[in-house]
Amino acid sequence: MCYSALVHAEIRKLERTLGVKIDPDWYVEEFWIRKGKDPGKRPRMPRVVEREAMALAPASIAAAIAAADQAEIDQLTQLVFAQRKRVADAERSLQARETKKARDDIRIGTGKVEAAMRRLDELRAPTADAGPGRIYPGYWCPVVIRERGRYVARLMRYQCRLPDWTEAIERRYPGTYNARRDNLEKSWGKVFGHGHGVMVASAFYEHVDRGGHDQVLEFRPSDGRDMIAACLWTRTAEADGSELYSFAAITDAPPAEVAAAGHDRCIVPIKAEHLEAWLTPDPGNLAALYAILDDRERPYYEHREAA
Repeated sequence: MCYSALVHAEIRKLERTLGVKIDPDWYVEEFWIRKGKDPGKRPRMPRVVEREAMALAPASIAAAIAAADQAEIDQLTQLVFAQRKRVADAERSLQARETKKARDDIRIGTGKVEAAMRRLDELRAPTADAGPGRIYPGYWCPVVIRERGRYVARLMRYQCRLPDWTEAIERRYPGTYNARRDNLEKSWGKVFGHGHGVMVASAFYEHVDRGGHDQVLEFRPSDGRDMIAACLWTRTAEADGSELYSFAAITDAPPAEVAAAGHDRCIVPIKAEHLEAWLTPDPGNLAALYAILDDRERPYYEHREAA
């Protein structure tokens, strides 16, 4: 399963990789105002995605992102103060008596402070580094689709909610960020042949077992080229009446070098020449869609331990 990937958000980069012209109308006010205002409910996404939104979007959306930034900064600042006090109180407690609770408070509090400080540095930075950003299940990133005859990059959540599912059903099946090629006509039968997209990724990440220890490996094409990863997506209704765009990456049996590294799945990078046919699927001709997945790019994947 592709549990994490390094994806591109910049419109110009997506256009160059895909060889198409993308309509920049992809950061809609509905998304940022309804989903991005409350820091407690703020959608998770690479910071480069938000920076791209601020560069492209109308002033009202940029203002909404800036307001969400400040609200989250205030929230994290309070968290840092509270957790530092927790650690200091625990350290004083240990001077009197050794307890598991005090040790746990130090460990947990220190971890929360470090995580909060990393996020604060990210939010306060004047600019984000150019290039890709890493996503995980539940994160949002741009997925390129065909809509009314134009190429559009829409923000979608990396965990697909299948048609007719409720949020409660979705919670019981958390693995729907991975659409197995051998299951496309079964579990994904209402999506395969209907909702097709691609994300542009430079690497993907997997958990592997190394001598009884879990390790995360980064897999990256040895030629340095980006991958046009085949995806399935849906548009469903939220409880508040808003729309949820969500997607999954299609995965298949791995090439030999990925299998040798200890993993049994791999994303499917399609060829740019098949892009339009993939994004305008004919549900009555699934054989043509399988042919696109079979005639994929086949880079050699180098791997290393992820940072």
